[in-house]
Amino acid sequence: MTFSRIFSGENYKGEFRYLDTQKKYEIARAVILYSLSIAIFLAGYITTGTKKNLLTIVAVFGVLPASKALVSVIMFLRYKSFKDRIDCEGILNAYDMVFTSEKVNYSISHLCVSEGCVIGYTEDPKFDENKFKDHVTSILAVENLKNITVKVFTDKKTYLNRISSLKPSAGTDENVMKILRQIVL
Repeated sequence: MTFSRIFSGENYKGEFRYLDTQKKYEIARAVILYSLSIAIFLAGYITTGTKKNLLTIVAVFGVLPASKALVSVIMFLRYKSFKDRIDCEGILNAYDMVFTSEKVNYSISHLCVSEGCVIGYTEDPKFDENKFKDHVTSILAVENLKNITVKVFTDKKTYLNRISSLKPSAGTDENVMKILRQIVL
């Protein structure tokens, strides 16, 4: 367990089994933050004998980041990691990508970026590919990454056939993957 990961899991997004491992860190963060708030409150109460003290105010403000951490725990508990490893031979790829939008969250089990294409596999049979495509292309367009093709498969065999035809590339693909990692849980 890496202690620094409790405070930021950014460098681990897209790793195999990311969602399952990050759940533990999110729970640890929430427990630590709530414990700190409770400890500060108790320290103020014990030293003054009343709840009406400055440390109570500090403890109440400490509940805000703790509550934000609890929301993250709830979000991570909703999703499970993809169980299979996929060999992509030099192609940029990522696992367990949960894209959030205002209305819907999109869970992508595995994703590849190559030659201006974002290709993903989801285990969700009700996945709305058109809305996901609109969501991702609009975010990429803000970053001046246009003409990116987005395709999501719900059939694993078809997905594996498609990624077997991809070729490793660099440049824009790395920028696309960087942005995609920034906008996921």
